[in-house]
Amino acid sequence: MPDDSTIVGHIEENLPYLRRYARALTGSQTRGDALAASTLEAIITDMSLMRTEGRFLVRFFAVFHSIWIAQGDTNTRADGDVEGEERIAAARLDKLTPRAREALLLKVMEQFSVEEVGEIMDLSAEDARDLVRIGANELDSGLASNIMIVEDEPLIAMDLEAIVSALGHKVVGNARTHEEALSMFDTHQPGLVLMDVHLADGSSGADAAADILEKWPDQPIIFITAYPERLLTGQRAEPAFLITKPFTEEQVRATVSQALFFSERTVPA
Repeated sequence: MPDDSTIVGHIEENLPYLRRYARALTGSQTRGDALAASTLEAIITDMSLMRTEGRFLVRFFAVFHSIWIAQGDTNTRADGDVEGEERIAAARLDKLTPRAREALLLKVMEQFSVEEVGEIMDLSAEDARDLVRIGANELDSGLASNIMIVEDEPLIAMDLEAIVSALGHKVVGNARTHEEALSMFDTHQPGLVLMDVHLADGSSGADAAADILEKWPDQPIIFITAYPERLLTGQRAEPAFLITKPFTEEQVRATVSQALFFSERTVPA
């Protein structure tokens, strides 16, 4: 069994990935980080939660899942004081099969096996597989949009364009620098931006995103990076949606669908 110092070390190493998942699950940095913090508090209160056999990350996410379920917020409702993005997300959440989105994100974004998804969610592997399939079908339906890609590697840009086009989205262009990204965004006003962090001329995709968000605070942007831990520090405003390089087609599909799911700026393709 791992001792307390080993558990703490594993938590520090894997916390950025739990934050990423929590934000994608909720569509909110604030709510996602609050759930991650509640998970840490539960573990600190009872370290025995992590003293189990098997893969550490599975247990870590299982504790998060228990917090998520216990808080009772898995079915979001559009109450009278909810506006904008939260209202849109609530309306769409009400149409999803319960728990399907969670299973899909665990499988596709976090790369857990179907058996591990079942362990995290306290389901059989067969039930977990069914939920992944249902979630993928439901999230892909009715969310076609115009998408702008910001990526300095031509092959990666082509790969991203092929994936999102196959989902029914229209790619309005690919920018390679900070300046090109801002100009292209002003021209096309896309419903979604896929943003590489390191751009062709040494400029920063994070800076480009900040400039876009200054004018359009509700613009959904998915960051694409080989170093997610550098963005997910909890120290400043951070992306709710992030794809880690090297990515899979499943990851891109799920993250794009999830970002558009929570967006009030979805632009018909």
